[in-house]
Amino acid sequence: MFPATRADALAQLEAFLPRAGRAYAAHRNHDAGPGTERTTSLLSPAIRRRLVSEAEVCARALSTQGYAASEKFIQEVCWRTYWVGWLEQRPAVWRAYQAELAELKARIPLDRPPQRRYASAVAGDTGIDAFDAWAKELVETGWMHNHARMNFASIWLFTLKLPWQLGADFFYRHLLDACPAANTLSWRWVAGIQTPGKTYLANPARIRTAHGNRFSLDAPLAREAAPLAYPPPPPPQPIRAADQIDPARRTGLFLTTADLSVETRPLPPIIAVAATSRIGGDPAPGKRAHAETALADGLARAAASAGVAPERLDEDNAVAAMRDWMARHDLEQIVTGEAPVGPEANRLAALIAAGLPIVRLRRAWDETAWPLATGGFFAFKAAIPKLLALS
Repeated sequence: MFPATRADALAQLEAFLPRAGRAYAAHRNHDAGPGTERTTSLLSPAIRRRLVSEAEVCARALSTQGYAASEKFIQEVCWRTYWVGWLEQRPAVWRAYQAELAELKARIPLDRPPQRRYASAVAGDTGIDAFDAWAKELVETGWMHNHARMNFASIWLFTLKLPWQLGADFFYRHLLDACPAANTLSWRWVAGIQTPGKTYLANPARIRTAHGNRFSLDAPLAREAAPLAYPPPPPPQPIRAADQIDPARRTGLFLTTADLSVETRPLPPIIAVAATSRIGGDPAPGKRAHAETALADGLARAAASAGVAPERLDEDNAVAAMRDWMARHDLEQIVTGEAPVGPEANRLAALIAAGLPIVRLRRAWDETAWPLATGGFFAFKAAIPKLLALS
C-alpha cells in the first residue's frame, strides 16, 4: 500500500488522481479500517521522503482535476509543508521535546502506574476497543488514518493520562510518514499547547462519524480535555539562508532519506554518489525496512543518472568515511537535499561542523513556503496558489 520507490509512488499517484477531486473531499475523513478501500492516496510516506515531491503531487492533481475540485486534496498535501515551515522557524520546540522525551523515558520505568498504562497502550491492551485496534494497526502496518491519529492521541492524553511526548515518540517510531514537524506539532495541537487552549476531545460521536460502527466504544472515555500547562510557542525566527552551490567545483552527491529525488533537479556534473550504510535512529522494523528500500531506490536512481557506481559510507565513522570518499574522487563539494529540523538535519550539521563542505539544496517550494508559516494554517493556505505556480 505504501510505495517505497519513486516509480511505484508515481504509479500510485496516477492511479489515485481520478479520486483526488470531489470524491476525496467527500470521503477523506472516513476510515473503514484495514482491508477496505482507502479514501486517501497513501502517498504520505513517499512524500515525506520526497520520492515524489509536494510540487509534483499538487501539479498532477491540478492538471487532472482543476483547482476547484482538487483544492481539499492540495490543502492536505500542504499541511505537511506548513508544519515543517512552522518548526523551521522555531527549532527550539523540537529541542525541548527531545529533552523532555529523554527525561520521561528515564523516569517512566520507575513509576509503576504510568508504566503499566504505557505498556498497555503501546500493546493495544487497554480495553478501549477503538484505541487498541488503532495501536495494533499502527504496529502491524506503519499506518493510521488521520482521524484515528487524532482520536488515539486524545485518548492517550485525556483518558489514559499519559504524556504526549511518549505518544509522539510511539508514532514517530512506527508511522512510515512521520516527520519531526508534522508528528510533534500534531500531538502538541491535540494537547492544547500548539494552539494554546484549544484541545481535541475524542468521544463516541466523533469516532463513529469517522469510523462508522466498527467499535463498540463501551469503555468510558474522558469527558473533558483540559489544555496541558505548557509554555506558549516561541515567536518565529528567521530561517537560515539557503546554501549556494558552486557549479565550477568537483561535486559529489550524498543522499539522505530527507530527499530521495535530488537527481530530478538541476545539478552540476556529479562525480560520485553515496549514501549512508544504514538507517540511523531507533525506528520500528517495518519503518526501517521501508526507509532502507526507499534509500536504496534513491541511491540507484541518482547513480544511474550520474553514470557512476553507487557507494555506501560507514555510518559509524561518518566523518572519516566521507573524507575518504572525497579524497578517492577528488571532490571539492558535496551536495545533498535540505533536511528540515530533526535527526537528519542534526546529522548534516554535525558533518558540516567537522569541516566537510556540504551544500544543502533547498527546493523552491520550501524556500517560498517555509517563511509563510508564521501563524496558523488558515493564514498559510491563502498562499497555496503562489506555491502552485512553482509546480
